[in-house]
Amino acid sequence: MAATLTLSRVRTVVQLVMLFLTVWGANILGPYTADKITTRLPALSCAYDQHNGGYCVLVPLQHQMKHRVGEAIVKAQAVTFQIVLPLVFTMASFLLFFLILGKAFCGWVCPLGTVQEWINRLGRRFGLPMHRLASDKVGRVRPLKWLILLALVFLLPLLAGLGVAPHGLGNPYCDVCPSRIVTTLLTANTDELALRTHDGLALALGALANTLMGFVIIGALAIRQPFCRICPMLALNGAFKHLSLTRLDKREHSKCESCGVCAKACPMDIPEIHLRHGRQAYHDDCTLCGRCAEFCPDDDVIRIRFAPLTLFRSSREYYRRRIAAEMPDGQVKPVRLVRKPAGGDAS
Repeated sequence: MAATLTLSRVRTVVQLVMLFLTVWGANILGPYTADKITTRLPALSCAYDQHNGGYCVLVPLQHQMKHRVGEAIVKAQAVTFQIVLPLVFTMASFLLFFLILGKAFCGWVCPLGTVQEWINRLGRRFGLPMHRLASDKVGRVRPLKWLILLALVFLLPLLAGLGVAPHGLGNPYCDVCPSRIVTTLLTANTDELALRTHDGLALALGALANTLMGFVIIGALAIRQPFCRICPMLALNGAFKHLSLTRLDKREHSKCESCGVCAKACPMDIPEIHLRHGRQAYHDDCTLCGRCAEFCPDDDVIRIRFAPLTLFRSSREYYRRRIAAEMPDGQVKPVRLVRKPAGGDAS
């Protein structure tokens, strides 16, 4: 009886044919044909067999894992441990600090900010006139801190590391930062005042640093917090201000439109604190000094909060006491708020 054709018998024939091709196929096709036909067979056709007709896909996979993926990972590890992780740790530690106090670091911790405040108070003691920046001038100054952050803190050091910019621009912001000079002078160290004449770029950066320091000292006599307005740290803190647990909060009040004492008390001349409410009142330029809350003449309008806790809130009684203490320097004048009859505006 003739044998019945079954799938198993067909498969056996195919197996025998493929066995011959994969093991001895090169004897028919030529010794170099296997490389030319394929190295991607999804079957165990061994490359160690010099007579086969095609290579197993596991052969190139192993070579690629070693010479492509493995070596790339080694290079990536170098990038990770030398570049990515240090950057991540720097930003993570910054955000950890920032999570707690937020922009209060500018108004309560920064030594250069403190020195500027003291110099400004000294100007008031000597009877020097104090100047506030108008809203249009404040708006023109504000982009400078972002430009300094992007150019001097990020872009130029990166270009120096890539070899595109001079090596001397590795930390250009620190080279011109007035805090470097002011704080070292407070330790009786005058080295940072000296100009480096061995290199033209170092000389230019040193001259610019001394100029900025002079600007801070002279400007602070007549303007509150002059350098803070262009400080890249203020910009960096402003970018993450809503991540902090410490923040400024202002509720809408019927008298706000006709008052404006908070904006006059603000050392950063931020008009938004007067004109806006809620999250929008907490501006990028805010240093959380709290003066707007101190000089708000109504109860619980402006608050400094830590998570759900209120650390300080505006109070009419506090305003009366505080304004009496502030009046001698002429910075803030008391505002008498009178409710007009219905239909009229508050004045």
